[in-house]
Amino acid sequence: MVYLSDWSKQQQDVLLNQDLPKYNDTACVNGPPLSERRIAIITTSGLHQRTDRVFTPGVGEYRIIPDDTNMDDLIMSHVSTNFDRTGFYQDLNTVFPIDRLRELLANKEIGEIANYHYSFMGATDPRDMEDDARQLAGVLKSDQVDAVVLLPV
Repeated sequence: MVYLSDWSKQQQDVLLNQDLPKYNDTACVNGPPLSERRIAIITTSGLHQRTDRVFTPGVGEYRIIPDDTNMDDLIMSHVSTNFDRTGFYQDLNTVFPIDRLRELLANKEIGEIANYHYSFMGATDPRDMEDDARQLAGVLKSDQVDAVVLLPV
């Protein structure tokens, strides 16, 4: 893992002085118990199937990962120089906890696993992701997903 203190002063300044968008507070909404929720995974690890095009830096688009995907066919095209892929190579669940969701489902701790999950490429300006994120919110609603596991990698 890379620590902020390990970065040069210039790299620290870029990170700490980003011009990030401001969002209004949004109240949390009560929903059904976890045991009745339909859950999808959203990760920013740049995961996608081998047959998908790789992520391009600074583009806010996402890739769809069907739940029945052979997890050995997932690759990571995250391109940040400060990103350590070791965890991903050792255990996909560090960036895409599909096995943990399946365990929760088997134990009846969650209601359902969504048919599709989604991956963005991290290290992208949030403003460049907003249109795609709003579109994805509509997709999730139409798929009756009422909870997500969000992994900001």
